[in-house]
Amino acid sequence: MLDALRKGAGTWLAKLFIALLIFSFAIWGVTDFLQGFGQNTAATVGETEVSLMEFDRAYRQDLNRIGQQLGRPLTPIEGTQLGIPQQALGRLVAEAAMSNAATDLKLGVSDDRLAAIIQADPAFVGATGRYERGRLQQVLRANGYREDEYVIERRNGAERNQMVQGLSGGMTAPTAYLAALDAYQRETRTVDYLVITADQIGEIEEPADDALAAYYEDNKTGFRAPEYREIKYVELVPSALARPEDITEEDAKAEYDRRIGNYAEPERRRVRQMSFNSADDAKTAADELAGGKSFADVMADRNLSNNDVALGVMARTDFLDEAIGEAVFGLGAGQSSGAVEGRFSTVIVNVEEILPASTTPFADVKAELIEELSLEQAEREILDLLDEIEDARAGGALLDEIGERFSLPVKSTGSFDSAGKSTVGTDAILPDADGLLAGIFESDIGVENDVLQIGSRGYLWYDVTKVTPVRDRDLDEVRADVVTAWKEDQLNERLSAKATEVLAKAESGTSLADLAAEESLSVQNAEGVTRSEPTGDLGREALSAVFEGPTGTVASAASADGNGRVILKVAATSIPDFDAASPEAQALKNQLSEQFQRSLVNLFISEQENRAGIEINDAGIAQVIGLNQDGTAHNSYGM
Repeated sequence: MLDALRKGAGTWLAKLFIALLIFSFAIWGVTDFLQGFGQNTAATVGETEVSLMEFDRAYRQDLNRIGQQLGRPLTPIEGTQLGIPQQALGRLVAEAAMSNAATDLKLGVSDDRLAAIIQADPAFVGATGRYERGRLQQVLRANGYREDEYVIERRNGAERNQMVQGLSGGMTAPTAYLAALDAYQRETRTVDYLVITADQIGEIEEPADDALAAYYEDNKTGFRAPEYREIKYVELVPSALARPEDITEEDAKAEYDRRIGNYAEPERRRVRQMSFNSADDAKTAADELAGGKSFADVMADRNLSNNDVALGVMARTDFLDEAIGEAVFGLGAGQSSGAVEGRFSTVIVNVEEILPASTTPFADVKAELIEELSLEQAEREILDLLDEIEDARAGGALLDEIGERFSLPVKSTGSFDSAGKSTVGTDAILPDADGLLAGIFESDIGVENDVLQIGSRGYLWYDVTKVTPVRDRDLDEVRADVVTAWKEDQLNERLSAKATEVLAKAESGTSLADLAAEESLSVQNAEGVTRSEPTGDLGREALSAVFEGPTGTVASAASADGNGRVILKVAATSIPDFDAASPEAQALKNQLSEQFQRSLVNLFISEQENRAGIEINDAGIAQVIGLNQDGTAHNSYGM
């Protein structure tokens, strides 16, 4: 057959056909080959490709997983902001780098070994406790895999695993490293310390005018007025469209009849119940009741309080045990039953009070029903009106025109900053729409903004109408704040100076006890101090100072609350003995060994990626995740 093909290719007709084929490639298809990417390729690492299908599957799985954790689906833009596409692609590129290296090393897995790996996967174990092919097919369908794709992926994974085991298998953390880390983590210290507070400094005097002016000039940016903005807006919410006058009394009465179960309260009873371990005990108590004792007397004889027997107010349907429910509703107020055989125990019940059945009259709920029905009617109208308003906005209609055309009020706000605060520092009154503040400060005057959603059934359109730029305030505008800041700085400076003075004395050999007497302070003590757990007056800064030197180290640090200074001295150090065989040491060894192995494999992957070279098909990936290459939403995703 090959000879026949060769002979056929030499005819003039075949040569003409080949020439036409080459010409068609030149017109339609050659650019795809010159660009270095097949139309189904997301990335290449050396000779190994990551297909767009693989990327799409990994990306969708990650997007869905994180969406489930957040409790709602994620949009492509949100996924991109969280770095989900980059993480999925990075993982696939790393696997491709390993597969590329495995190919270079001619690693392989036999069919028998691959079958054993797949059959040992717990995901494919059925109700029999063994591998089931039907279970395999079910799981693959649920995850969007064809069987041949999955087999290829598992083979590649097994080959990569061979390399991982060769690189890091059996690597463990050295015992000396474990001992050093254990000592670092479990070392404790005993610390004596003094706390210097504002009480030792005294009241800070008012600043002189020239000192305050100089301080303000040096710190002017801290008192700067932020950028303020104002908007006008139109809300399309059910309450704005509701027309209670359109709802007739007959409509409300029909709704009342439909919901009558919500307004009818069945007969209920306030019930007490004594439970008994045996029928004989219950009969004895029932005989006592029949002989004239009250339910309270029988309770007292058995040391039962009201909390032990009270069931509360219950309707007949509230009883899970029908026998007990029938007994309760067969009694009058104040009466007690005999022994009742319940499903779980024998009981005696007592009815303290009977609350008769009642129904809320229609007149009492008519206004509420009319309001609810008018809101429901408005909700049905909102979506139609939404489309009309969006069409009008697309046609260039301004908010004032929208309000007039659709009989919706156009509201305005006062000035507010990016934190939603007014010019006097109070919370600005703004519509409750997600993303409104961020959108306002990303927009500008004259820019048409996207419609925002209010709650589950409302919409908001807004325009920025005024922008007040950031400015330096005059000293008189912020004098009180500047005075407060000046005093705080003065206090901190004087606390630091006092702490430096006391520390110098401690470093020269003066004991903390003598320093405490001199400064009218008391020596405090903290035992069992660790590097990781702040305690009492010793915050993070103090802990760093405590562990910077050996026993006898003296240091100064801010107190835990930041309002004072601590002068400390390390009185003792304790390092527990290291037991390499202890469960804690073994757990630490396993954790560190895994980290070592992972680090080595990551270094290898990085080297393979650099050696083989990586090419990314940005356009193809953007198409898969529904975004344009500039990061904006792609139209095909309805964004």
